[in-house]
Amino acid sequence: MKVRFHPHARARLDERGATEEEVFLTVEAGEKFEARFGRTGFRRNLPYNATWRDKRYDTKQVEVFAVRRYDAWLVISVVTRYF
Repeated sequence: MKVRFHPHARARLDERGATEEEVFLTVEAGEKFEARFGRTGFRRNLPYNATWRDKRYDTKQVEVFAVRRYDAWLVISVVTRYF
């Protein structure tokens, strides 16, 4: 299924340290769960082994919140956690 980005989600990618490729991977192969407001959440842990905001982390968790629109997932927001 296709993945499209709402302008809000696209603006948050750089701000939160996620890439479009990570979002695609998360939607395609991540854990799927029900989210608030009728949205669908996707979660995936990715190896990171890098520095984010002056601190080193081994893992990046990407959460994607989307709604299904016609033949695609419309990504509303992207959240990242580092640990």
